[in-house]
Amino acid sequence: MNPLQRYLAEEIATDHVGGLLTRREALRRLGLLGLTTAASAALIASCSEEAEEASTPTSQYTAGPPGPPQPPGMAHMLPTQPITWPGPTGPLQAAWSQAPTSKGAVLVIHENKGLNDWVRSVAGRLAGAGYSAMAVDLLSGRGGTGAFADPAQATAALGTIAPEQFVHDLNSSVAQLKLRAPGEKVGVVGFCFGGGLVWRLLGDGALGVSAAVPFYGPLPDKPDFAGSTAAVLAIYGALDTRVTGSQAAAKAALGRIGLINEIVVEPNADHAFFNDTGPRYDAAAAADAWQRMLDWFGRYLAQ
Repeated sequence: MNPLQRYLAEEIATDHVGGLLTRREALRRLGLLGLTTAASAALIASCSEEAEEASTPTSQYTAGPPGPPQPPGMAHMLPTQPITWPGPTGPLQAAWSQAPTSKGAVLVIHENKGLNDWVRSVAGRLAGAGYSAMAVDLLSGRGGTGAFADPAQATAALGTIAPEQFVHDLNSSVAQLKLRAPGEKVGVVGFCFGGGLVWRLLGDGALGVSAAVPFYGPLPDKPDFAGSTAAVLAIYGALDTRVTGSQAAAKAALGRIGLINEIVVEPNADHAFFNDTGPRYDAAAAADAWQRMLDWFGRYLAQ
């Protein structure tokens, strides 16, 4: 099991421990990833122990101030349209949203459920904020996310793809974005699984990327970002101990090669707090993170 497959499995087990999935559903989804019942049960037990160790009185959820009436950027969201282009091993699919007066271009990398309506909305919101955006479908080689009626099957399919293939497809996506937004600087943002792929893209050099924003993305083992020149804003949730615990290692790896960087940990926020369609959505944290991301892109893409 490669690190990305392990992350997908741990995310399912953690969702069960957190009460978001029944044990039966968690075992079903872990089975789709290729884990035996015994291995699945052991993983769930391990995640339960980690959750108990991480639990302290100060880590309990407390509601923040009232958030905005709708998710950040939604009021000015622009529509997206499907596009395709020849990728490294076959056609790649994406959702594209052109900003009327573009200040830069942004590649959006989806969570572990593929290119769904929520991810499209992020691209549309970025376009509404002045950044032409493209949300790539990393399941293009499996027929696209739309080919999977069951989101768990989409997650399992992502687990069968080599991490190196993702990086090839992301580099192709950056190149396609440059063709669609000639002369503009390119940024990249990813969420959860996609946040981990932002780190992997940086590890590959992130050619042509000027700014990167991984949202609660798992850090690769022994991260080495030599060759990258992107300014990195890494965003975490304070309650997401499984992923946020890697922030010090991320900071050290970025500092070793002198990359401009900032680490933000949103208080009272958990994993996937930015996804307004999920159970862990935190409106206050999402609004703050959205503004920080726009400020970052304004500094390193629009200048």
